[in-house]
Amino acid sequence: MALVEQVMTTEPYASARRVFWIVDNGSSHRGKKAIDRLTKAFPNAVMVHTPVHASWTNQIEIFFSIVQRKVVSPNDFTDLAQVRDRLRAFEDRYNTAAQPFQ
Repeated sequence: MALVEQVMTTEPYASARRVFWIVDNGSSHRGKKAIDRLTKAFPNAVMVHTPVHASWTNQIEIFFSIVQRKVVSPNDFTDLAQVRDRLRAFEDRYNTAAQPFQ
C-alpha cells in the first residue's frame, strides 16, 4: 500500500474521478478483501485483475524485471529527469537488440 498511497496522494491521481490499478492475482492483492482495503483507503481507486492465465502478462513481467535489474536498481537518481533519461536510453538500446523471450 505504500506505493498506492504515494501515487494516490499526488496529483492528478488525488483528484481524479477514477484511478485504475491493474494487478495480477498475487496473494497480496487477490480477492474481495484486497479490493475493499483499496476502496476504503482511496474511494476513487478501482482494482482490475489481469486474467489468471494471461501468458502475455508473463512477457510484460519479464520485461519489467529486466528494467528493474538493469535500469532502476540501485535507486540512486537525483531527480525524475534522470530516471526518464535512463529509461529512454535503455528503451532505445533494448529495441535494437530485443528478441522474443523463450
